[in-house]
Amino acid sequence: MSYAAREIKRLMGKAIHQCHMIEEGDKILVAVSGGQDSLSLLWLLRDRLRRVPISYDLMAVHVELGFSDDTREKLEHFLRTNGFVFSVLETKFGPLAHGTENRENPCFLCSRLRRKAIFEKAAELECNKVAFGHHKDDFIETFFLNLFFAGSISTLRPCQELFNGKLIIVRPLYLVNTSTIKKFAEEMGFPALESGCPSSLSSKRRQIRSLLFNLYKSNRKIKANITSALQGIEGFDNWR
Repeated sequence: MSYAAREIKRLMGKAIHQCHMIEEGDKILVAVSGGQDSLSLLWLLRDRLRRVPISYDLMAVHVELGFSDDTREKLEHFLRTNGFVFSVLETKFGPLAHGTENRENPCFLCSRLRRKAIFEKAAELECNKVAFGHHKDDFIETFFLNLFFAGSISTLRPCQELFNGKLIIVRPLYLVNTSTIKKFAEEMGFPALESGCPSSLSSKRRQIRSLLFNLYKSNRKIKANITSALQGIEGFDNWR
């Protein structure tokens, strides 16, 4: 087993254990965008079933944004070939969010519509949990997005109850660096799928990512310091 595979499994297991993310009998909807993060999460959650003394069900759900039929077809082929139970929700959220009446912040509307569709599908499938493939870098970037553009000291949470506890969001990769996930996905031969979103190269998140990348290069301790500081945010009692 490679270093990347050992590390991602170790950190995912640690996150699940610390936050009690997965329990016996859970029905988990795994939100699969087609990116390496969500494909890795789906693969690892199924792989984990062979090693743990509990059982849970997985359903992969992809929200097709309406940009590229090619992406959907490649993703469906991957999921079907590897024996995953899955569902594809066909939408036009992407073009709608990029319409003339919503040019200021298409990413916000698109994200909100996607989450709503995922939560509705979870209710339809009677899933009690939704798993997202957000990793450590996503948590850090979201913190700065909220700070700079919303004036809020907040970020994603490893676990989050919604609708009076009827649905729980879990993010099992929150301790994992994006570089580790990328290396693992490449070693596994996962397809590199693009959504076709016209904002992917100019989004605010991309700007934050570029800023952080330059800071990390200037001082190796910066990322660890930010991670440590995030422990003080509400909902991060288990951040390590």
